[in-house]
Amino acid sequence: MLFVALAVGVVVTDQLVKQWIVATYNDGRIHQILGDWLSIDLIHNGGGLFGFFQGTAIAFAVVTIAVIGLIAWLQFQWGWRSWLITLALGLLLGGAIGNFIDRIRFGYVVDFVDIGVGSWRFYVFNVADMAVTCFFLLLIAIWLVAPRLLTSGGGSGEARTAPNGGAASSDTQGPVAE
Repeated sequence: MLFVALAVGVVVTDQLVKQWIVATYNDGRIHQILGDWLSIDLIHNGGGLFGFFQGTAIAFAVVTIAVIGLIAWLQFQWGWRSWLITLALGLLLGGAIGNFIDRIRFGYVVDFVDIGVGSWRFYVFNVADMAVTCFFLLLIAIWLVAPRLLTSGGGSGEARTAPNGGAASSDTQGPVAE
């Protein structure tokens, strides 16, 4: 339920914010929000991640359909093992669908968040992109923490033991039966 609720929440938030941004800031100017650090810069991204591959929005839409299927499969296979995996996959699904809707509706993705300092600017992005970024950050956190969870005694500081009485190895694929 968390998986679907989170994905729907990301999609609805993404689409509502984009609709408001387009209605409010569609004058071709950059609007500073927090000095030079944060601005609204409404752009139409006809490409993919970070604006690469301009003019390929429809191709990315087709690929996104396969990605959505893969995300659902991953949730079905792995999501039940950890609420963190479910959280990460829900964010990824919501982000993928949010940008997919733009590609189908407009032939481009609406991006508007511009951050940076002076002439150094990051790529302009949107709420869906933020959700995808959070997915990657959670994925890294899971990757860094998961081996400790598998080899610790559930947080008690004791080493887990394998069924034969020896120490469980760090490459164990799942919790050791006790």
